[in-house]
Amino acid sequence: MKIGVPKETAANERRVALTPDVAGRLVKSGLTVLVERGAGEAASFGDEAYRAAGATAGATAAAVFAEGDVVLKVQPPSTEEVRLCREGGGGAVVAVFQPSAEREVVSQLAARKVTAFSLALLPRITRAQPMDVLSSQATVAGYKAVLLAAAATGRFFPMLVTAAGTLPPARVLVLGAGVAGLQAIATARRLGAVVSAFDVRPAVKEQVESLGAKFLEMQIAEQAEGAGGYAKQLSEETHRRELAFIAQHARDADIVITTAAIPGKRAPVLVTAEAVQGMKPGSVIVDLAVETGGNCELTEPGREVTHNGVLVLGPLNVPSTLPYHASQMYARNIASFLSYVARDGKLVVDFDDEIIRDTCVTHAGEVRKT
Repeated sequence: MKIGVPKETAANERRVALTPDVAGRLVKSGLTVLVERGAGEAASFGDEAYRAAGATAGATAAAVFAEGDVVLKVQPPSTEEVRLCREGGGGAVVAVFQPSAEREVVSQLAARKVTAFSLALLPRITRAQPMDVLSSQATVAGYKAVLLAAAATGRFFPMLVTAAGTLPPARVLVLGAGVAGLQAIATARRLGAVVSAFDVRPAVKEQVESLGAKFLEMQIAEQAEGAGGYAKQLSEETHRRELAFIAQHARDADIVITTAAIPGKRAPVLVTAEAVQGMKPGSVIVDLAVETGGNCELTEPGREVTHNGVLVLGPLNVPSTLPYHASQMYARNIASFLSYVARDGKLVVDFDDEIIRDTCVTHAGEVRKT
């Protein structure tokens, strides 16, 4: 079986789906790896490193898509890349995307009878943990969000005792204690900030406190945790109380990092314009949920906006800004998934397997996920 690794064509995407070390492992397992020329350069992986690992590097994009039995990508294929895919059911593509946001591409993949998998749809089960690209990339995003805040704020993170007097530590509020939120907490704590965190799921309290942060607890009568451990949408009345609770604590924060998401839905608004109005001038908000609508009412995708002296950052594709390690983690995830669809040198699409069934978007000309 031949594995194809094209260069990512999406704007500002610096990651690569397969790194040389993981490519080398696949080669040793008996697979052939074909890498497009310069595919890993933006992530600091040169063609020579792939060759040293046993892969064939330097191919054209057309060759990678035409010859690859399974093509590995980070971003979903573009319309142009779909046209390069092998037609007639002989090839597969693995990437990360929500089918509902890529309807045209999904339709085109089905029309060409390409088998497409999206790792954004992985079930939250123990067997799928080594393949969990959303968690690995959220780790990167949570870490980088704190660095973005540290660079944007006008204050030190740690407490400093100097000849000019004592400077108090920054106060950081993290909204959402999933993978990105927990990494943000850990990073902010390492930098010396006083950290508090809020999440509607009481079960995460222990994890927050184990990282040295204060868990802000609000009494919620309804069940706030849905399938797979994700937060679920709250009732209108509970959400109204939640907004007031967050606004109260945001007033005291120097930095607010928002990470809350609901799978398949718009990100919940947690920081209203009124809450921003009540924050201290010089405060910074980093909204990691901007790509699914944003947790802050004033966030603008890809822009920095200032409202009443509060800086609101809406960074896009944050994992791509740390492409070396983000690619390493992604490559290990995708190689684990590959072991499910590539057995004995052949593509095996077994819909009795929950992982394959949940992630398969198109197969045999059929759209399976919308």
